[in-house]
Amino acid sequence: MNRSEFLRTTLGIIALSNTSMKPFKNYDPLILIGKGSPKLVGTSFSILPEVKVALEKMTQAAKNDGIEIKVVSAYRSYDRQKSIWNSKFVRFEKQGFKSLAIIDQIIKYSTIPGTSRHHWGTDIDIIDGSQTNKGDLLVSKNFHGSGPFNKLRKWMESSAEKFGFLKPYNQDPERKGFNYEPWHYSYAEKSIPMLNAYLELDAISLIKDGDLLGADLLDSKFIKTYLNTHILGIDKALL
Repeated sequence: MNRSEFLRTTLGIIALSNTSMKPFKNYDPLILIGKGSPKLVGTSFSILPEVKVALEKMTQAAKNDGIEIKVVSAYRSYDRQKSIWNSKFVRFEKQGFKSLAIIDQIIKYSTIPGTSRHHWGTDIDIIDGSQTNKGDLLVSKNFHGSGPFNKLRKWMESSAEKFGFLKPYNQDPERKGFNYEPWHYSYAEKSIPMLNAYLELDAISLIKDGDLLGADLLDSKFIKTYLNTHILGIDKALL
């Protein structure tokens, strides 16, 4: 059985508890799904200590080139991701979308709670803090052409890998899942083993809290597809 077959056959939606799950390869499953208490550092945002060290080096190098790397989102707990999810669910519902069409709209950019890379403290969303900006910051047009963060994008594409950061949701036309996100970077040294541990749990898990909107739509068939298109739909260098 190959890896894809294994994932398809083992994928399920299960409820987790502190007593029912054991650490896998030194990673607490509850941390992998945003329900645990990872050892993070930072004040305005939180990340793993190793990520902080690499980020500080990259930030200084960018500063030398006139770019101010500003993190606008990093670690997110399950509850924080659920808040984002529920807010978008209500917004799309008000716009007239129904059932799975609402989910399809949300997962263009936002992950189902319990499946976000931001749960790990390895991933960051960034802008160029030296540029004047207003309104929605994390939209592609801001990172291209005359957008305020175009210089940042170009610098990151040529330099980020030197510091261990890769862009999960690139413009590869063969990549499936989430839309292109030029602002999202992942510290590969930590996120790759965490992804592997996440995938090799007894089941890829979702804790479907009673107030998670649309939870009834997230059946096993949907999640199997979501795993292959969205969780694995990243830059191949991060697999």
